[in-house]
Amino acid sequence: MSKTTRATQLLSQSGVTFSVHAYEYDPGAERVGLQAAEALGEAPHRVLKTLMAEVDGRPVCVVVPSDREVSMKKLASAFGGKSANMMKPADAERLTGYHVGGISPFGQKKSVPTAIEASALAEPLVYINGGQRGLQVRLDPKDALKTLKAIAAPLIA
Repeated sequence: MSKTTRATQLLSQSGVTFSVHAYEYDPGAERVGLQAAEALGEAPHRVLKTLMAEVDGRPVCVVVPSDREVSMKKLASAFGGKSANMMKPADAERLTGYHVGGISPFGQKKSVPTAIEASALAEPLVYINGGQRGLQVRLDPKDALKTLKAIAAPLIA
């Protein structure tokens, strides 16, 4: 497994302090984010999952704790929209250039508006997908927010 991805390259070029953590990815896991948290020995609220969605038909990226679900109503509201829905996996892969289970908010093929769950910013360090299945980057969530030019908003149900 390569520990250099578009995500890690972007973080390095941006001058962000981060560390890379590999784990045994289980493609059969019911909830990939929770499996990652368990494999890393971390609390699920510190291991954030990256989801691709659409708000009023426009693509957006959403980063939330792996043990929580996104509220579509809150997601739409965060981007000033009326409705939100999850993006189809094939569309998410085509848009980001990453495979489902390895989608990172960093270094996506096409940059889209991103929102990070506000409560995650209270953590000193979080894990976010590093652009490959079984690869996470650990960093300050405020650095992620700044690098992604993301918004922080209450997004979880």
